[in-house]
Amino acid sequence: MQLMKKEGEWLVARLTAADAAAPIGNLLREGWKLPRKQVHLLFQHKEVLLDGQAIPQHAAAREGQELRLRVCQPEPLGLEPVQQPLRVLYEDDHLLIAEKEAGILLHPTEPAHRLTLDHMVAGHFSRTGQPVKVRHVHRLDQDTSGAVLYAKHPWASAILDEMLRERRISRTYLAYVHGHVAKESGKIHEPIGKDRSHATRRRVTPNGDPAVTHYRVRNRYKLGTQVECRLETGRTHQIRVHLSHIGHPLMGDALYGGRRDLFSRQALHAEVLRFEHPFGGQLVEATAALPADLAELEKKLRQVP
Repeated sequence: MQLMKKEGEWLVARLTAADAAAPIGNLLREGWKLPRKQVHLLFQHKEVLLDGQAIPQHAAAREGQELRLRVCQPEPLGLEPVQQPLRVLYEDDHLLIAEKEAGILLHPTEPAHRLTLDHMVAGHFSRTGQPVKVRHVHRLDQDTSGAVLYAKHPWASAILDEMLRERRISRTYLAYVHGHVAKESGKIHEPIGKDRSHATRRRVTPNGDPAVTHYRVRNRYKLGTQVECRLETGRTHQIRVHLSHIGHPLMGDALYGGRRDLFSRQALHAEVLRFEHPFGGQLVEATAALPADLAELEKKLRQVP
């Protein structure tokens, strides 16, 4: 499939030879991963056009024909837009990657929360004239900074969710931990579940959900270690729990044994998102620069002989 372009409420693509090998209904469901229910509704409402003509699900196609899908109808934002500066790392017709500051919630968890990253993204959509519902694909803790992925229409949301489940979205984090990590790289494969003695804490437990974190040492300091982490799964507090479990809690992360003498929040930053674009296949790579407080921490760590 070529990159699908947005024209008003329609996504438009020129079919390749591979696309034309199956009936259009099968292509949408199996090849392009559009949810079955949405495919049914599109054909029912005559919102699948081949060279401008509505077609049934079993219709065949030829290479070079134009396919149009009406999947970008205007939607309510879903929450009140907030006009705050938003750092956009990547944006096109299908998705947006925004940078979250530490200390800001990703999404409201109660009505009183009126300033979250979701609110700021709603402000961006409102400001740029995009009638798009705010849909974050993954989450970051309140005190974690870095890159967050958003889907701009239901199809993009469905595909990106599946890519996340299938581990086809690479998420790289940068962590500053206490102690000297012995191995240059490693894999932590330990299940994570709730800690019954604490409402918000998680812990490694045999009855938990499978969780895998890959890590690599980037820099060593007298007072700690800078570690790059790549998530294979996405459990709540996964990096924090796993690094604490191997004896290297994040600096500033009091919930999991970190001290706050050098840093006042968990020293964790979602640095890079990397994946193949779901509507064209080109590589998307977005890097969130190290925030000022972590840059200052790194400077302090480097200065200690």
